[in-house]
Amino acid sequence: MAAPHVLALPFPAQGHVIPLMELSHRLVQHGVKVTFVNTELNHALILGALVSKDGSSRLGGVDMVSIPDGLGDGEDRKNLARLAEAFSEVMPGELEKLMGRVSDSSVSAGGEELTWMIADASMAWAFPVARRLGLRVAAFNPSSVAMFAMRMSIPELIRDGVVDEKGLPKRGGTFRLAPAMPPLDTTELSWNRAGDPKGQPVILDLILRNNAATHLAEAVVISSVQELEPGAFALFPEVLTAGPLVSAEYKPAGSFWAEDDSCAAWLDAQPAGSVVYVAFGSFAIFDRAQLVELAEALALTSRPFLWVVRPDSASEQWLEDLRRRAGPCGRIVSWCP
Repeated sequence: MAAPHVLALPFPAQGHVIPLMELSHRLVQHGVKVTFVNTELNHALILGALVSKDGSSRLGGVDMVSIPDGLGDGEDRKNLARLAEAFSEVMPGELEKLMGRVSDSSVSAGGEELTWMIADASMAWAFPVARRLGLRVAAFNPSSVAMFAMRMSIPELIRDGVVDEKGLPKRGGTFRLAPAMPPLDTTELSWNRAGDPKGQPVILDLILRNNAATHLAEAVVISSVQELEPGAFALFPEVLTAGPLVSAEYKPAGSFWAEDDSCAAWLDAQPAGSVVYVAFGSFAIFDRAQLVELAEALALTSRPFLWVVRPDSASEQWLEDLRRRAGPCGRIVSWCP
């Protein structure tokens, strides 16, 4: 009997790709065939960051494929509102065509056609596509159960007067989703802190449509453990835990940029508990004045620090200036393992 064949679809951001890739490695270890779908841009970044130069499209046993993201050359792919529009306009059709090609190719090679889709909960627009083609569906949430609960509770937050119909705060202060959960500030809702305020309605609309499609999933898998957030798990006791998603053995993680392994030796040489770690993920953009101010602030702490400055966020001239300001205490790398 052929191995089950899963299509994995992450949200196209570094912090979403890596956890789903780690879950995919677990599935491969259990004999499941996994085809991992990135946008064309991220696919090229991941393959370019691999140590292997053989041109392989396999990543630790995971087959790598790609689809267009619907944005044109030079468009800002850190504009989440524009990405959200592309999810609706272009990607569903491209995904359906890809799924047909993947199944046909697998069967012709003596393997199994696609049977399951595991997609990021922020890509639930893909669930109707999968169900229409006869696939079973699971939703994967790479962040906390609390974050999942927050998004799924938007109708209740509107009903209770915490936010308005646009998702904007109707009052200041804090609220709790459940008695055993920590308080949350009304100004810290994720859909209102994701870029240009003009684009927030588009992002909220995508979240609501994703929420509506989540019922098509047979399972919701969360990258967390019950002991970390029992209050949030009490709201969604049916979710499956798959955390912590870390590996003791080396597996290619799907990084967009080459990892600087040398920083590990530097860390080992510092006193225990002494290093300030500075990283802002794959989306944040800073101007030169902000980078300089942060470098000077870190230097003033007189503590060792490890600072990730992405290759696409600073020119080589800026980096040299930052290293000079950092002095001997600071280590600046392009991307950390």
